[in-house]
Amino acid sequence: MELSAVLTPAPEGGYVVFNPEIGTTTQGETVEEALLNLREATELYLEEFPLSICVIRHDQTTIYLQ
Repeated sequence: MELSAVLTPAPEGGYVVFNPEIGTTTQGETVEEALLNLREATELYLEEFPLSICVIRHDQTTIYLQ
């Protein structure tokens, strides 16, 4: 399964990142930090509500969840 990462600049600085398929949302000061935080939030969510295979993509950045 491929999941999306929607990045939006936050008014106070940094980025808000949202995964519409799972519903996880988080933030970070940089794009990289926001994506890492999304990965962590999604992994925690999937521990509670598991899926078989998961990949998060943002443009050319791919985060594989194990």
